[in-house]
Amino acid sequence: MELDVVELSRLQFAMTALYHFLFVPLTLGLSILVAIMETVYVMTGRPIWRQMTKFWGTLFGINFVLGVATGITMEFQFGMNWSYYSHYVGDIFGAPLAVEGLMAFFLEATFVGLFFFGWDKLSRVAHCIVAWLVAIGSNFSALWILIANGWMVNPVGAEFNPETMRMEMTNFFEVVFNEVAQAKFVHTVSAGYITASIFVLGVSAWYMLKGRHVELARRSISVAASFGLAASLSVVVLGDESGYSASHTQKMKLAAIEAMWETEPAPAHFTLIGFPDQEARETHYAVHIPWVMGLIGTRSLTQEIPGINELVAESEARIRSGIIAYDELMTIRAERDATPEEVRANFEARSADLGYALLLKRYVDDPREATEEQIKMAADDTVPGVAPLFWSFRIMVGLGFSFIALTGLFFVLSNFRRKSYPRWVLRLAVLWIPLPWIAAEMGWIVAEYGRQPWTVDGILPTALSASHLSVGDLLFTLAGFAIFYTVLFIVEMGLMLKYIRKGPQEDVEATEEWMRRHEHRLRTHDGKGPFADVPAE
Repeated sequence: MELDVVELSRLQFAMTALYHFLFVPLTLGLSILVAIMETVYVMTGRPIWRQMTKFWGTLFGINFVLGVATGITMEFQFGMNWSYYSHYVGDIFGAPLAVEGLMAFFLEATFVGLFFFGWDKLSRVAHCIVAWLVAIGSNFSALWILIANGWMVNPVGAEFNPETMRMEMTNFFEVVFNEVAQAKFVHTVSAGYITASIFVLGVSAWYMLKGRHVELARRSISVAASFGLAASLSVVVLGDESGYSASHTQKMKLAAIEAMWETEPAPAHFTLIGFPDQEARETHYAVHIPWVMGLIGTRSLTQEIPGINELVAESEARIRSGIIAYDELMTIRAERDATPEEVRANFEARSADLGYALLLKRYVDDPREATEEQIKMAADDTVPGVAPLFWSFRIMVGLGFSFIALTGLFFVLSNFRRKSYPRWVLRLAVLWIPLPWIAAEMGWIVAEYGRQPWTVDGILPTALSASHLSVGDLLFTLAGFAIFYTVLFIVEMGLMLKYIRKGPQEDVEATEEWMRRHEHRLRTHDGKGPFADVPAE
């Protein structure tokens, strides 16, 4: 397998995934905010809340459509660019994606149509239920996708079958309730709620600065500030849970995030800032905060967090064990039913290390023929890029605390200062609009780049997962995706800016008139037509 093909396949998937994730957080959060606004409208009957629901719902719809378009191309890549991955683990990875399509996406896609076209057909309560079903469907989609992604990090509920040479599911519920998947889900959706809250705050602040749609903007700020503050605080707690989970499911990633080259005495310190040097395996000008990493990673004062050098040594030992498992596997394939039980038992005892032997495939066709130097090189490959992980994590965390400060400030002004917002605060909210997307992208870099060199951690190396394509094929599709996604990005930005500038589609007086007509249609049989008489007040 040519390394260039693997790297180009990774680049293409990274580009499409990061681009798709520009839409996902806003969809997750805005669907909930819109449902909350419509709930207030149903409870109070005040037309301004219907106006808010329709306006923010329009922006949600634009984002939702383009998010679906970019998400579909990602799924095709599993078969096109990562065919061996699909063959090797498709029985497990495909199941959550199938459930997502059959349950969550169909639910979401069905009711999103009713949301936009059912205003004149449904009662207020029924339409509110539809809004919540859209929100639930959006979040369910994220759940099943993250179950699949979480399995790639912590491959539970499955085992390798030497007869079929594939991973096979043994327990569906272990896959669903995988601790990594659940931690990823709550952390990701909370990040989406922050993204939508900052977006609503920023757009509403822009209206306030322009003196337009002030009543809509004030109420939107109140909802977004409260919802965003709760989400921002929850992300800190849920991020801590992800860190604790990584301490026993992704030890190497955790050490790389901290640029922790050597095992530190418990409790380990947290490196606030520094400049990791992967070649020299040291961090220059590091500033440490005592105890913090030990508390986050182990929730104790006595348990150590292994450093990178220790984990590389462990990987080398597992590679050597995996070579023996590979040799036994080749015997099983050759002997089939005549394989001695001793060989099968020996393979079963070492099968967990088989994936480590496959790391040698990058250097030699048969891992059993690997030299000592190649074994050490494969062990070193288990260390992901430290500097990108180190800085991505700190950018994400730093921005996360800024969101707490911003939403907290607006929460105080909304609830204790009679919604009086200084202009500098409004300008700050507008400037902050793109930052949640930067934080979200940094989070995905930490999640996916930190898993390297594995597609499925400890099971299948990335270098073996790609399809046998030519460099020319990949360059052509990469250029095509780049052009296509650039066009979609221009369309998305154009439509969003157009409808933000345009503002709500109708004023409060028009909304009140619509409510009067709509209530009359629902109460009377002769009010079904668009030209039915409306009784005078």
